[in-house]
Amino acid sequence: MNETFMKEKPILPLLASLALPMVLSMLVNALYNIVDSYYVAQISEDAMTALSLVYPVQNLINAIAIGFGIGINALIALHLGAGDREKAGIAASHGLVFSLLHGLVITIGSIAIMPAFLRMFTQDEAVIAMGVEYAAIAFLFSPAIMLSLSYEKIFQSVGRMKITMAALLCGCVTNILLDPVLIFGYGFSPQLGIAGAALATGIGQVLTVAIYWIARKIYPLPMDIRLRGFSFHGEVDRKLYAIGVPAILNLALPSLMISSLNALLARFAQRYVVILGGYYKLQTFLYLPASGIIQGMRPLIGYNYGAGEHQRVRKIFRLTLCMTGIIMALGTAVCLIWAEDLMGLFTKIPDTIRAGARALRIISAGFLASAAAVTVSGALEGLGKGAASLVISLCRYMVVILPAAYLLCWIGGPAGVWHAFWVTEVITAAAAIYTYRRALLRPRPSI
Repeated sequence: MNETFMKEKPILPLLASLALPMVLSMLVNALYNIVDSYYVAQISEDAMTALSLVYPVQNLINAIAIGFGIGINALIALHLGAGDREKAGIAASHGLVFSLLHGLVITIGSIAIMPAFLRMFTQDEAVIAMGVEYAAIAFLFSPAIMLSLSYEKIFQSVGRMKITMAALLCGCVTNILLDPVLIFGYGFSPQLGIAGAALATGIGQVLTVAIYWIARKIYPLPMDIRLRGFSFHGEVDRKLYAIGVPAILNLALPSLMISSLNALLARFAQRYVVILGGYYKLQTFLYLPASGIIQGMRPLIGYNYGAGEHQRVRKIFRLTLCMTGIIMALGTAVCLIWAEDLMGLFTKIPDTIRAGARALRIISAGFLASAAAVTVSGALEGLGKGAASLVISLCRYMVVILPAAYLLCWIGGPAGVWHAFWVTEVITAAAAIYTYRRALLRPRPSI
């Protein structure tokens, strides 16, 4: 495969061809998140609370998988841009091996900590029991999650977005179809309740890995992936983690933020935990499609940066920022107009719906500003500047929002937490643009 098209084709159709399959995939993934929560909410509000409390740990596992995958993606694209296919193949091979090891360790650790983790936020034994039941099954599939997302980033790094779209769609659609069957016991399945939701998710992940494995055999990649006879390669392995660890921290920070906010909101009432969990499911309809565009951008910006095409790098960034901004503007309008209907997906209790609708309208004030932060973070990761990207995420998920939430909550109650979101997005947008400009002035990292 001649991947020089990444620096030769016109930018708009090229970015669209890489991003649109991922946007579609991310929309289906977002739909899965909503459907999964909707069916769990039909069990009881306790079940939805349990799912909301487990969610930060699930998000952390995904963060490790995606973040390390970003390291694989960036290193492959940079090496291919520089014409070094051998090191690109080593990056892909070692990335898969390390991802599998990560998954095995995470399975053991996450299941072990879950009972103590849940007791940090609630003493309701029914909620704790449901959370432990869900986690014990869902986290068994951590190795599959790690492998599927690593394969996704490998295929994306060479522009094979249609394959990643097909794999993700199959996994998500399978999950959506299995949810009601396994949760409520339709047809061949016994009624498994919240455990059925976890099992449906795991089966979808295993199917996704199988599709990637088959696709790799049918459609050979431009670099060799050799898993037999594995031996460490100090230079490549260090760079995988040098790019991947900051990306992991970027993506893990929301988990820490959600857990902190859950602890803060639980002091007022359990319904605010449900509202925060519902919001984070809903916002996937914005941030996952935006992520799809950014995933299309990463290999392009990395390849062109590695090839020294700096003017194209700037054009790719500006176009991506415009596209993510449009998504965020549409999301703002939807949350302002249909807030009650959206929150009604997660609870039938009128007080919770009213409080949740108010939260959505307040939080949505920061959506447009957030386009700058998410685009800059993705661009910096694609350029191999993971540390600079981490600075932005630290502002967005820890340094600004947590102090703001505690201060505004003390002044205005739970509503103060919702106001902290838009305040944070505005401040972080300014910091992101400044960080990006500074990062581009520094020399290109050695690859």
